Amino acid sequence: MGERHVLVGAKIENVDDLYIDGQWRGASSGRTRAVIDPADGSVITEVAEADPADVRAAIVAARRAFDDSPWRSTTVAERSDLLRRVAELLQRDRESLAETETRDTGKTLEESRIDVDDVTAVFRYYADLVTTVADRVVDVGDPAVVSRVVREPVGVCVMIAPWNYPLLQISWKVAPALAAGATMVLKPSEVTPLTTIAFVRLLVEAGVPSGVANLVLGAGRDLSDALNDDPDVDLISFTGGLATGQVIAATAAKHVTRVLVELGGKNPHVVFADACGTEEQFAATVDQVVTGVFLHSGQVCSAGTRLIVEESVADRLVAAVAARAESIVVGPGTDPASRTGPLVSQQQLEKIVDHVASGLAEGASLVTGGRRLDDPERDDPRLADGYFYAPTVFDHCDRTMRIVQDETFGPILTVERFTTEAQALELANDTHYGLAGGVRTADPARAERIARGMRHGTVWINDFGYYTPAAEWGGYGRSGNGRELGPSGLAEYQETKHIWNNTAAPTAGWFES
Repeated sequence: MGERHVLVGAKIENVDDLYIDGQWRGASSGRTRAVIDPADGSVITEVAEADPADVRAAIVAARRAFDDSPWRSTTVAERSDLLRRVAELLQRDRESLAETETRDTGKTLEESRIDVDDVTAVFRYYADLVTTVADRVVDVGDPAVVSRVVREPVGVCVMIAPWNYPLLQISWKVAPALAAGATMVLKPSEVTPLTTIAFVRLLVEAGVPSGVANLVLGAGRDLSDALNDDPDVDLISFTGGLATGQVIAATAAKHVTRVLVELGGKNPHVVFADACGTEEQFAATVDQVVTGVFLHSGQVCSAGTRLIVEESVADRLVAAVAARAESIVVGPGTDPASRTGPLVSQQQLEKIVDHVASGLAEGASLVTGGRRLDDPERDDPRLADGYFYAPTVFDHCDRTMRIVQDETFGPILTVERFTTEAQALELANDTHYGLAGGVRTADPARAERIARGMRHGTVWINDFGYYTPAAEWGGYGRSGNGRELGPSGLAEYQETKHIWNNTAAPTAGWFES
């Protein structure tokens, strides 16, 4: 077994990174991929780059572990104890995991520490929940019949996680799958694999048996068919972009494989004038709008990227939001002074540059930002080699504009204006996505009307961005299908079976001679 990744000076020592059937190993091809620090463009380390043969080996191992190993017969109590051990190890290694997550993704250390705590909470939640799920007895009106609906693990699961919250998003999949008794093949983003490697090492240390959890690394486009077009896979859970999710769903359909996908969002944050009535209310609204869109440099699937604001307060609110955006300290995530970090990669930086150019071309009014932070006369010289971009605000936007329609996944806020409640709701729902949204108003009845009227999987009232492991997470429309977290998140990794037991063993009598 290989050694764990450890920081040595400015680099992370490389070891065998694929975990297949209880063994750490390199790629069968011998290929590796560089992992880049987005804060300065340097190479952190190189990791193994799996090929389809490695993926097939991982799926075979997971299939064998599900069908033939003792794992399938583990008790609920044993699986609950396993989840608690993982939670304890996460807290033991909290600081090293957070440091690795920051190096890998660019987010601030404060955010990374919160992520580790959130992951811990997810494991503890499912450790508790799984012990409360009981068989359901169905009364069929015959005392001789015992009719039960039972839950069983779904089988072999492929789990594909995104680059923005690699540790958190993989935990939303792994924790309920282990609780259910499923087996799995994990595939993190090729951009941010390091905390997933460390996480799998903690799973092994906690006692997850060989073959139950397997890890492959590599680009999704190179491994897509091997992961998604395999009859031995029972479920695919994917978090990422819409186009990739559509390909996965189409490929999996050939085998009628269950697919659970979360495909991002273009999330409205609706602000009514009465949410800005007092100075205290106005300050809170500015704070929530700015935090909702610029946290982690906007690289959040539920970011409030569309500010939909009542016309009578729009000028004042936009000016205040822009001023606050300009005051955000953008810098390396390892610097305690930084409030947000870089974009995750050169590719993501180029995407944001392209979106901003399209906004300008389509007539949106640039209020602030709109540039890379690499000007030696204006910007911190430490930022020049990283993928840093200024928090950006566009006013006077409309739904014909690409920056309003497409998920930018960066520090870009667009502003649309309304005059009536009906118009506000229409704008909020005028999107192909439906992941999350928020409404700010001092009128409780209006807040409830808007929240119930919004076609989005999560709606915040006078708040933005929070979640709990006990509440379902997922979207409407092109934001995906299925749910993670909550009781439904466990049910996704279970099959339901009806068992009818007639204790009297009567004859049917239908074809009596």
